[in-house]
Amino acid sequence: MSHNRQIILDTETTGFKPNMGDRILEFAGIEMKSRQLTGSHLHLYIHPDRDIPEDSINVHGITLEKLEGEPKFEEVGQRIADYLRGAELIIHNAPFDVGFLDMEFQRMGLPTISGLGCTVTDTLAMAREMFPGQKNSLDALCNRFEVDRSKRVFHGALIDCELLAEVYLSMTRGQFSLVEDMAEETEEISAARRAARPACLQVLHASAEELAEHEAYLDGLDKAVGGTCRWREEKEAEGAA
Repeated sequence: MSHNRQIILDTETTGFKPNMGDRILEFAGIEMKSRQLTGSHLHLYIHPDRDIPEDSINVHGITLEKLEGEPKFEEVGQRIADYLRGAELIIHNAPFDVGFLDMEFQRMGLPTISGLGCTVTDTLAMAREMFPGQKNSLDALCNRFEVDRSKRVFHGALIDCELLAEVYLSMTRGQFSLVEDMAEETEEISAARRAARPACLQVLHASAEELAEHEAYLDGLDKAVGGTCRWREEKEAEGAA
């Protein structure tokens, strides 16, 4: 794993087009290290400072009335950037969320996701590779991996992060099992080699015939270089010392 710290991330927005005025309404991220959730999370509702289309409300259930009194992105953007900095981000359909976060950060003059030193793992792309031609929505993956999603009435950033964490662990379990198996196999081979090695190693000395062949080879090197070859120079220097 290239990053010690991973953040499972999701956002809810007013629409689909960050370059056409849509804004983030909800942000959630939960932290994972060594495939274990740490308990650290960041969950924020954010006032978009604009209307929310009815079609979007039908998806996530977030209305302007519910966001009354909540901070605007410029009030929490630095906090979000600091939370994400340097982590590997695990996101389902990553271009969508990264596009919105980059837009919001740029509005504030903050670094983009890549500028924060983050890498991104898109679980939708992973699922399409693993299950080509099949449905790979988060709901479909929860069903496929038997992840309980009974509490998910609307799309919500925090509940979606919790579901995605379980899905991601299920999707990558085989990869990590393979690494663990290889490590165990390597240790077994090393132990077998240590057990087979004798306590005292026998030293084999060159025979008179082998020594004569070696000297003849060095004579040929001396002739080729027109003097004393490097081997004999070093041996003479060792003898002088």
